[in-house]
Amino acid sequence: MKRIVILGSTGSIGENALRVVAALPGRFEVAGLAANVNAVRLVEQAAAHRVGRIVAVDGAAAKEAQRLAFGKGIAVGTGMEAACELAARPDVDMVVCAMVGMAALQPVLSAIRAGHDIAFATKEVLVAAGELVCRECEAHGVALLPIDSEHSALFQSLQDTRRLPWCVRTKYGTQNPEPRTQNIEEAIRRLVLTASGGPFANRPEVDFAKVTVEEALNHPRWKMGAKVTIDSATMMNKGLEILEARWLFNVPVNQIDVLLHPESIVHSLVEFKDATMVSQLGVPDMRLAIQYAMTWPERPENATLPRLDLAKIGSLTFREPDETRFPCLRLARHAAELGGTAPAVMNAANEVAVAAFLDRRLPFDGIWRAIETALEQSAGRRPATASTLADIAAADALARLMQAQPLQAVPRYFLRTD
Repeated sequence: MKRIVILGSTGSIGENALRVVAALPGRFEVAGLAANVNAVRLVEQAAAHRVGRIVAVDGAAAKEAQRLAFGKGIAVGTGMEAACELAARPDVDMVVCAMVGMAALQPVLSAIRAGHDIAFATKEVLVAAGELVCRECEAHGVALLPIDSEHSALFQSLQDTRRLPWCVRTKYGTQNPEPRTQNIEEAIRRLVLTASGGPFANRPEVDFAKVTVEEALNHPRWKMGAKVTIDSATMMNKGLEILEARWLFNVPVNQIDVLLHPESIVHSLVEFKDATMVSQLGVPDMRLAIQYAMTWPERPENATLPRLDLAKIGSLTFREPDETRFPCLRLARHAAELGGTAPAVMNAANEVAVAAFLDRRLPFDGIWRAIETALEQSAGRRPATASTLADIAAADALARLMQAQPLQAVPRYFLRTD
């Protein structure tokens, strides 16, 4: 039985991770849960899964959780330090990281330094701190298992040499180790991330200056949290995923492409130097990638997961994205080219701008203008490297400080009236 801690348990990834736990009895024990503000759901989850330790990062939420948990045998911690302590518990085998944004960085580092494998959904951490996180994983012998469906697809497609099929295993016998092969990176020509395109890729008539919060949150395929749904609508999600893939698979950014695939069936592809392409297909359900990360390298049967019927799907379509309509893709590549802490600045600016849009203080197309402005204005002021936590924190704080200023003039029709 694998003992796990789930960070961000009340969000969509955390909820689905708990659904996987429930569907595979005897495989997992939930040792701890952490969330930010949803105290009611956090305590409900703990009671349902017999969890003795939870953390509410927000102070007010922690007080509410303590009230709700009274007499139920559930200990409640509060604050980021408590979340880090939970992630580093010595009796844990794996930490599932589903916290939103850069708030996940410190608990992730705590878990890695405690030697725990990470099932990883918070792409912003690798975007801003990829060098640091990967260095710590190497130092502590920790596996970083991707939960994003696109990176899970790449991860699965790149394992063609991990285990030998029977037809060639006979050559080596059961007692002999598998033959060593080249590093898989040396065989890769490119990685291809697929993108649904969100609600706007197939609507060229849309005026981005007038897009409402409700329209942007209306994703045609996936049910996700608000922040990642808006990132999908701007296609910043793919920009962040390009940088995430760079660190997960040790592949340069210029070898990572994006294709629009509105059916969301082919979750990503690998093109090898021998002109072969390998992909992973599945119904657009987050549980598939979550379960694979949590159970790797095994593939246990889960009767609750949907199965793909290609005959019913009928056809699959692909096309290149229009980066003039979706400049966040260009901005992500530009940040990667700048290097150092530029990706951290880009990520922080995006977090602040998305929050402002969701709060109806910024138009939809103001998101990428705010990011571009932050990159331009931080030139020469941000730390030159991203090799330490202090470097990353300084760049993140610089971007958030700049974004705290008035982002831009907002059209009258867009202003909040409450």
